[in-house]
Amino acid sequence: MRSLLVAGAVVVALAAPAHADPVSLDPLLHSAAERVATADQVAAAKWGTGQPIDDPAREQQVLDAVARKSAELGLDPAESKRIFRDQIEASKVVQHALHDYWAAHPDAAPTERPDLGQIRPIIDRLNDEILLELRDTEQLRDHPSCNGRLAGAFNRTRTELRLDHLHTTGLARALPSLCENS
Repeated sequence: MRSLLVAGAVVVALAAPAHADPVSLDPLLHSAAERVATADQVAAAKWGTGQPIDDPAREQQVLDAVARKSAELGLDPAESKRIFRDQIEASKVVQHALHDYWAAHPDAAPTERPDLGQIRPIIDRLNDEILLELRDTEQLRDHPSCNGRLAGAFNRTRTELRLDHLHTTGLARALPSLCENS
């Protein structure tokens, strides 16, 4: 009988959504890390086209969409825009580094160019996930323990996703505005 209870507890634990822990920033960090990872495809799409990495018009579209969705979710649009500016800058850190590397090592440059039209919906989906995580962690992000919890989530995410130095740097750039009391 005891083994049945233990097995049942495991099933219940596995069935609970990953973001059910109200004291965890891990799901938010995972979504931010996934967003940083999309920068590789964006960099490859722009490589050799003369298209700049900095795209103020696209960035404004993203920020405007974030502000609208934030209001719908009951989040402060200005705070969300501040957080997403960091997400955008994180992506640009990765893109610039890859372009610099490819310029110095042409043999490592991408030979195929992804379509930005196929990458943007992925980024939009991740933006929505990040907004939901921001909503779900709002009290935690306003708590004095936020910076410590953020550091722990950063280290776990970096390890679990096996981020290389570039993507670890990108993720670190995505984080400064997550804690409200910083």
